[in-house]
Amino acid sequence: MRTLIVFAALGFSLACSSERTTTSVESAPVTVMSDTARAELAPGGRLRAALNYSNSLLVKARSPEPAGVAPDLARELARRAGATIEFVGYENAGLVADAARQDAWDVAFIGAEPARAGDITFTPAYVEIEATYIVPAGSTIRAVADVDREGVRIATTSRAAYTLYLQRTLKHAQLVEAEGIPGAADLFVRDHLDALAGLKPRLLEDVTKLAGARILDGRYTAVQQAMGVPKPRPEAAAYLVGFAAEIKKSGFLASLIERHQAHGLSVAAQ
Repeated sequence: MRTLIVFAALGFSLACSSERTTTSVESAPVTVMSDTARAELAPGGRLRAALNYSNSLLVKARSPEPAGVAPDLARELARRAGATIEFVGYENAGLVADAARQDAWDVAFIGAEPARAGDITFTPAYVEIEATYIVPAGSTIRAVADVDREGVRIATTSRAAYTLYLQRTLKHAQLVEAEGIPGAADLFVRDHLDALAGLKPRLLEDVTKLAGARILDGRYTAVQQAMGVPKPRPEAAAYLVGFAAEIKKSGFLASLIERHQAHGLSVAAQ
């Protein structure tokens, strides 16, 4: 009898331990995926996840297998849908948005910009990234608010979410766009422009290569990174809204950011 009691207690202890360690979202209920949502999100049992390779905070590596916060979220979605995963990579977010009209992917991880909302249904933001400016040595610009004035030329990346924001909001300064983030940095140096716009984590790397340059304190926006599905897939879109809220509340998203050391990403507010 004493032996049976010991084994029973041990079994109870192991069961409790397993419950604590095998679930990564134990502080929030798992969002239920309906059959219709599954069919819209992963048609034919395959989930095609679009990745923006230029966002190194969300996609840390392309090969041998995509790695980072966004690929891991895609794998979790595929697991819940009982589907295989296929990654579809793009060099920038603009190309991801374009491909929404071509039935090239089922879920994407890019900035939720109004200019993209005609073709994509977005969730609320799940993470955000601060955007600011670098100014060259000797610049008289001291604050973010001082950049938007007549005669100021800003190097920026064509079709990036932060560029779309600046296109909507700048009143006086001129945007000079280049293809790709390295292209914008090269343009800034080569043409002696007044500021370089970008995401703060990348600018922290770039400023170390530019003698005397400095990053302006503060931000002009925080890029809202969201998940999206091509229109019209209403049930898949509704599921992703619940999924985004769940991963933020449960700590699952924060654990991915820490695992991939994606410093510069912040969990967006609920």
